[in-house]
Amino acid sequence: MTSETQNKKALYYLCLSAVFTAAITAATFIHIPAPMSNGGYIHIGDIFVYLSACFLPAPYAAVSAAIGGGLADGLSGAVLWVIPSVIIKAAMTLFLSNASSKIISKRNIAGVIIGMVITVAGYYFAEVIIFRCGFAVPLASVPFNIIQAVGSAVLFILAGIALDRTKIKDSLHKLL
Repeated sequence: MTSETQNKKALYYLCLSAVFTAAITAATFIHIPAPMSNGGYIHIGDIFVYLSACFLPAPYAAVSAAIGGGLADGLSGAVLWVIPSVIIKAAMTLFLSNASSKIISKRNIAGVIIGMVITVAGYYFAEVIIFRCGFAVPLASVPFNIIQAVGSAVLFILAGIALDRTKIKDSLHKLL
């Protein structure tokens, strides 16, 4: 591969990363407060976290998810959650792949399931650490985290099916 091709590819991924970072931030920033969840909320940002992992190589997707999720928390006043969100959102992308010409593949479905576990477990342990209240009290927010994780997974799958019908990945790869 020539250096010009490598530069073009790097620029393409950088630009697409910026788009996903903005989408993750905006879609997470628009949220519904979840009562009894220590300031938690329900949002659709995770759909774009998963989509980023289907369009971008893992390092780009992880950085987009981390920055987007962290920015959304910081901008919404939930500064306490920035570091956990950066770690959790980046980890959520690591089990999906951009290798397939389709968004919805067996690997990406399995990756979303792992992502749901990462979300629920990650925010549970973050509450244990942040609030130093033992392991029982943070259990109250687990149902809201499950709703968040399952809702995002279902909406990602629906969006992925719709986007696969448009053959968007093929169209974007033609730009390379």
